[in-house]
Amino acid sequence: MLYLNILKQSTIVHLCFAISYFTSGILLSFIQAALFFGLKPFNKRLFRKINYYLSYSFYCQLVFMSEWWSGTKLSIYVKKDEYDKYYGKEHGYLIMNHSYEVDWLMGWHFCDGIQVLGNCKAYAKKSIKYLPPIGWIWKFSEFVFLERSFEKDKEIIKEQISEICDYPDPVWLLLTPEGTRFTKTKHEASLKFAKEKNLPLLKHHLTPRTRGFTTSLQYFRGKIPAIYNIQLAFEKDSKVPPTLTTMLYGKPVHAHLYIERIPVDSIPEDEAEAAKWLHDIFVIKDKMQDSFLNTGDFFLESGVERVESFQRPNRIYSLLNTLGWAVVTLTPMLYYLLGLLFSGKLLYFSIGGAILLAFYILLQKSIGMSKISQGSSYGTEKTK
Repeated sequence: MLYLNILKQSTIVHLCFAISYFTSGILLSFIQAALFFGLKPFNKRLFRKINYYLSYSFYCQLVFMSEWWSGTKLSIYVKKDEYDKYYGKEHGYLIMNHSYEVDWLMGWHFCDGIQVLGNCKAYAKKSIKYLPPIGWIWKFSEFVFLERSFEKDKEIIKEQISEICDYPDPVWLLLTPEGTRFTKTKHEASLKFAKEKNLPLLKHHLTPRTRGFTTSLQYFRGKIPAIYNIQLAFEKDSKVPPTLTTMLYGKPVHAHLYIERIPVDSIPEDEAEAAKWLHDIFVIKDKMQDSFLNTGDFFLESGVERVESFQRPNRIYSLLNTLGWAVVTLTPMLYYLLGLLFSGKLLYFSIGGAILLAFYILLQKSIGMSKISQGSSYGTEKTK
């Protein structure tokens, strides 16, 4: 066990993971591009079937890091009858709190278990699609890229929702209505706005932005049967912070994920009423988060009906996929890198060192993107 812990904290091992992850991502995005331009115009259904597995092959490498490498536990709070009947069997529109650096990864962790990981999609900033390899893969997987100009974004939403609803297999589309991760500064700005607009004052969330939701709702109503209200929490006093860095170092965290299935037909059709519905949902989410942070229990102080938790066993596919890519990518890459480093020539040594440094910087930049401190200023701008 001691040797395993040393291995998990080794910079060399982390660098090998980065080489495999980014190299496989570039290869997968090139395959996606060829199919996007060569197959999709003629057979959109077949393209999307194949692209599911290409996307899954990339995403599940991070699920491997969560499940197998760090040993992270995910306690799931879902009504069991609904879980068996609906989850992974229908299109879903997800509303999730945006409070942690790894909230998206815990979502992927769950989605892998219901076999929709390859068809997970989200609203994202337009600039991300130019960032290799993740942005390229998201681009070819038809994510909803927004410019944060409502006049432009409403047309993008209309077009992309129509495309996503046409998928042959279940798609889960994520919206984080808060717009950015929760920070103290953004929360203060959010409270100020809420007071000015006579909106509910939230303790653990930013005031949700409703226009993206209400605009989307009018286009997916009748096509997506349910909204999934997701609340994620970690123990407040945990010694291990829930970050990508701690997982990369093999340190386990324990996530608690509550999911409520809400039929779309139960949501008001009027735009103002739908916006109020979203605000009301966030009031409930805030009570649940407050209850969990106070007591370690979503239900004790929130008034929400108790749902018993369960944990799923790890799926073997993320492990096999990651090991497979490690063999395919690391074998030739390390062979050539070692050849450069031990060539005895300064030029070749410099090239090899530069390649290793590039992978290390990519790894650190990717981790940095997930940090709360690196979040956008969206929440401190004028809320709409």
